[in-house]
Amino acid sequence: MTRVRAIIALDVPGAAEAVALAERLGDACDFVKVGSELFTAAGPDVVDAVRRRTGSHGSDRDVFLDLKLHDIPNTVRAAARRAAALGARLLTVHTTGGRAMLEAAVEGAGESCGVLAVTVLTSLDGAALGEAWGRTVSDVQGEVVRLSSLARSAGVRGVVCSGFEAEAVRAEHGDALEILVPGVRLAGGGAHDQKRVVTPGAAATAGATYVVIGRTVTQDSDPCAALARVSAELLASPS
Repeated sequence: MTRVRAIIALDVPGAAEAVALAERLGDACDFVKVGSELFTAAGPDVVDAVRRRTGSHGSDRDVFLDLKLHDIPNTVRAAARRAAALGARLLTVHTTGGRAMLEAAVEGAGESCGVLAVTVLTSLDGAALGEAWGRTVSDVQGEVVRLSSLARSAGVRGVVCSGFEAEAVRAEHGDALEILVPGVRLAGGGAHDQKRVVTPGAAATAGATYVVIGRTVTQDSDPCAALARVSAELLASPS
C-alpha cells in the first residue's frame, strides 16, 4: 500500500510563526507547505527555516513550495531552478501557462524538485470557471482530466486537483502522475473559501499521493490531536 503523505500548510504571517507551528506538531509533521503568503512575507530563506528541525534527531522536513508559477517560460525556468536550489521538494505551476512553460519548469527544477501542475483551483466551480474562461463549463472533471493530459505530455511529476476529480485522473493516467489534493477537511470542518473539498480518507481512496491539510489542523484547539486524526484516516483508507 502506497503511503499518502499529509502536507501541513504553514499559512501564517512570518517565519517565526511557521517554525513554531511545525515544531509544535512534532515528528508527525514531516512535510510542510510554504505558500504565497508566507513566502512573500518571509522571503526565500523561510524554506530552509522550516525545513530544518530544531530539537529533533529526525531528518529534515520536506517542503512543498506552492507558488503556482504562471509566466513566460524563461522566467518560470529560472524560478524553478531557484526553488530547487532552496531545497524545495515540490513546486507548483499553472497548467494553463502552456506546454512550453511546463517543460521549462521541469527543466529548471531538475531531478531534486518535482513539478506539480495546477489544473483547476478548488475555489472554482463550473460557473466561476466558465466566467474566467469565457465559455460554458458544465464538466469541471473533464477540464481537469484534459489539463492533466497536457501536463503529463510536458513531463511534470504530477498534478494538483480536488478530491472530486482525483479518481478520474488516476483512472486516466495510472501511476504516471502523482496527485496532490488540496482543500482537505476532517468531517464536520468548514469549507471556508473552498468549493470542492473532501475528507482525508476520501482523498486517499480517490488516489491522492499527497493531501494538503491547513485550517482543519492548524486552527484546531489541539492541532496535534487533529493531525493524528488525519494520519489515522489516511492509514485506514485503501490507496
